Amino acid sequence: MTKDAPTALDLPAVDPLPESTQKYFDICQDKLGLVPNVLRAYAFDIDKLNAFTALYNDLMLGESNLTKLEREMIAVAVSACNRCYYCLVAHGAAVRELSGDPILGEQMVMNWRVADLDARQTAMLAFATKLTERCPEVVEEDRQALRDAGFSDRDIWDIASVAGFFNMTNRVATASEMRPNDDYHGQAR
Repeated sequence: MTKDAPTALDLPAVDPLPESTQKYFDICQDKLGLVPNVLRAYAFDIDKLNAFTALYNDLMLGESNLTKLEREMIAVAVSACNRCYYCLVAHGAAVRELSGDPILGEQMVMNWRVADLDARQTAMLAFATKLTERCPEVVEEDRQALRDAGFSDRDIWDIASVAGFFNMTNRVATASEMRPNDDYHGQAR
């Protein structure tokens, strides 16, 4: 894999990118200071890139009672279970940035259970972790524990959807040896 390639797979980006894709990449560059390598990786197939970004944007930025930080915490907890290097680096940086707490970001990446979390966050991450590690064992008592922590049934759907999305992306990132942007390592420290 070359240093600037987003993955170990030989899947060159569509060249030139469609105007709408280039505009999206330019917005990422302006807002984030980089084009995330996950987007660059998907740019070999614009339909797949569009499907990925639509689902990501809906789950992570769309309407939800879960905060952006909580959704990023789920991403990191799931990625820690799966040991997904790309997502731990990228979403660990997001937790640091959104929380304003570099220690929390590190705790989440290493072991969310050592972090100083409230009962709501603990219940949420315990559910996302169980869904990741022991999916067939999820039962009504697990959903009730979330309700008891203050989550609605819609919130439970959102928690499961974010956890499910990152289980999928972790596997694609690992299978393709997706490399996180170097910039993520130093962000919000």
